[in-house]
Amino acid sequence: MKRSSSKTILTTHVGSLPRPDGTDRAGNEDDAALRAMVAGVVAQQRETGIDVINEGEYAKGGDWLSYVDSRFGGFEARPPEGGTPVILQGKDREEFADFYRYATQRGTLFYEPAGQIKQARPHWVAVAPVTYRGAAALKREIELFRGAVGPDTEAFITSTAPASLEPYRRNEYYKTQEEFIFAIAEAMRTEYQTIIEAGFILQVDDAWLPALWDRVGMQMGLDQFRKYCEVRIEALNHALRGLPEDRIRYHLCWGSWHGPHAFDIELDKLVDLMLRVRAQGYLIEAANARHEHEYAVWDHVKLPDGKILIPGLISHATDGIEHPELVAQRIRRFAKRVGVENVIAGADCGFGGRTHPQIAWAKLKALVQGAELASKSGL
Repeated sequence: MKRSSSKTILTTHVGSLPRPDGTDRAGNEDDAALRAMVAGVVAQQRETGIDVINEGEYAKGGDWLSYVDSRFGGFEARPPEGGTPVILQGKDREEFADFYRYATQRGTLFYEPAGQIKQARPHWVAVAPVTYRGAAALKREIELFRGAVGPDTEAFITSTAPASLEPYRRNEYYKTQEEFIFAIAEAMRTEYQTIIEAGFILQVDDAWLPALWDRVGMQMGLDQFRKYCEVRIEALNHALRGLPEDRIRYHLCWGSWHGPHAFDIELDKLVDLMLRVRAQGYLIEAANARHEHEYAVWDHVKLPDGKILIPGLISHATDGIEHPELVAQRIRRFAKRVGVENVIAGADCGFGGRTHPQIAWAKLKALVQGAELASKSGL
């Protein structure tokens, strides 16, 4: 993984980028149309000045969870069992019920292009051994990107952590939930390994791990919730065993929907667990109003030698375009605490389907301009 220097602060993002029409779900494009879209988003990232790029998650249909549905064996789709789905639970939803009723009536928490069709996310039940059967889809995803990016660009492909796949999947096959999560991990190992062997950086997305705090964690208490998280990080590390850490980055966030997030668990409660993940780079939220202050965590937490911090310095949580000098100030905060060579400027979370394309690309341009300002200042 390339590193920044005092003369050049590198930039990247989290993965999901707006499609040309502003939607976040794939249509029925044939390979030629999808290939053209991938080539276009690669070119736009280069034109914007982003250093470490991806294919916008276009081949995944813009969904970091549902894309896996067709890549697993051992599950059958069923309606969720009684009660409120986990996505609709939580202390935030209780405390700000009027806001969420309003959002539900509008049909979205995000920017919503006209005519976009909403679909309920399916729930899956394991009724046989969990297997990975997504080799063909993954090969297509890799080949589409390889054809656009070339061999000389630092590039990443996203995948999903076992802990974030678990909430929409129920176990009726394995003896314990721990066996179940390790089975998901072992299946996903195929995807992780294939991405790295294809020459790309693997980014593992794990928004659900901390986002479960106000849904199930608060009732558990902090100690029990941390134990819950430890098992899931052990499962992820099981899937990453033997893979080169310098080709892996881990994205931890709090779900990042446009809600209050008043009950997010604080980074300092989980940062030591995050740093156990067998990865070189760690992407965290650091630009939105709920988490920007957490740069101070690094006053008392040492980033391990050889690791890279990729804080979000622009956020999809507002349509205001961050001033480049604000981005530069945020870069300096982190560089002062962990060392400039250990910082890459990133984004809080994905922009696809959440932010109007003009806004998203303006924010990414501000990220690049802020990195340039920080570099010119000598930090």
